Amino acid sequence: MKTKNNLKSLDQFVDEQYGKRGTKKRDRFETGFEAFKLGFLLQQARIEKGLTQEQLAEKIGTNKGYISKVENNIKDVRISTLQKIVELGLGGHLQLSIKI
Repeated sequence: MKTKNNLKSLDQFVDEQYGKRGTKKRDRFETGFEAFKLGFLLQQARIEKGLTQEQLAEKIGTNKGYISKVENNIKDVRISTLQKIVELGLGGHLQLSIKI
């Protein structure tokens, strides 16, 4: 059993596994994580709304397989399609930001 002294923060763990921010390995990890996070957020919002993948797909004019691929980070999604999923399908509002 680990004691409190052996615990690591998530930042420490990521630094050890993927390197410090700005390294190629860390940049690849963070890019992949952002894509994963988007799919996960969409899935959570869909579930919160009580919709199946099939119901969401029907609302936006696509198929269940496409929604599944977006949620599981298998398919890249265009911003216009993401906006359709969020606004038409989930009744929300898409907000994007850019950090420099």
